Amino acid sequence: MARNRFLAALDEGLVSIADGARVALLRVPGDWPLDGLERAHIGISHGFFPEAARWQARGFDVTRNAQPADVALVAAPRSRALARALAAEAAAAAPVVIVDGQRTDGVDALWRDARARLGAAPTLTMGHGRLFVLHPEDRLADWASAGPVRGADGFFTQPGVFSEGRADPGSRLLAGALPATLPARMGDLGAGWGYLAQAVLARAGVESLDLVEAEALALDCARHNITDDRAAFHWADALAFTPARAWGGIVMNPPFHHGRAGDPGLGHAFIAAARRGLAPNGQLWMVSNRHLPYEETLAAAFRKVIRLREEAGFVVHHATGPRR
Repeated sequence: MARNRFLAALDEGLVSIADGARVALLRVPGDWPLDGLERAHIGISHGFFPEAARWQARGFDVTRNAQPADVALVAAPRSRALARALAAEAAAAAPVVIVDGQRTDGVDALWRDARARLGAAPTLTMGHGRLFVLHPEDRLADWASAGPVRGADGFFTQPGVFSEGRADPGSRLLAGALPATLPARMGDLGAGWGYLAQAVLARAGVESLDLVEAEALALDCARHNITDDRAAFHWADALAFTPARAWGGIVMNPPFHHGRAGDPGLGHAFIAAARRGLAPNGQLWMVSNRHLPYEETLAAAFRKVIRLREEAGFVVHHATGPRR
């Protein structure tokens, strides 16, 4: 839908890209078509590793932050605070900012915010979404992200990360279910901002911990929260990551949403990744929503699976002996 809105905006004259204009794409999906743009003048910034990798596979360099440009295009995420921060980042990089997003992700609220701040914000609605154009100058500077901020519970989080501001109930349940002693080599798949990592490093026996996280914003927070020398931070797709040496144990609270839509397939893929990353006698501690259909997948991937704890709609599984 983003492509249709952008091309329609070009056709209708709402958006104009001059020949040779530098265009910065912020958080735009890696499969986004480049119709109407000159490839040599496109700059990509992204913080989600799988999308960054898709852009790299298409031959683009990817940066964390937007580079100076003539026009900046923002793909608005669900987080309102992050969407505002991206708009501010785009405004600092380019005099013209185009914002595109789905109504289910809150783009209408962002448009209203922009109009309240800037006045006119020409717009095009179609495909259950909205595209609008801004000339913000420096009037969005206060929307910029403050970066990781310490919350009341002592952990650093920031807009755009899972469970911003506090640990989610599932992770708390899993942390409380971990045994007093853990294997020497541990992995945390989808480590987020480090709540489970902190619990792992508090257990006896742990000599190293790999935090594998696809969202760079979350990993930035994890580096603030985890200062233990035993921890290593990996900006990577947990579904494809291969450890230097097989792990003796893994903890994980896998995601089960793609956007707003539930996707149990993500959990199945995390279980498969855990099986591949573990040593022959390795162990997995995993929390998930109780209604999700993971027990058959766990049983197929591991020789022994037990339920350790159930509470408030969550279940913690302990699986041992990955099947090869």
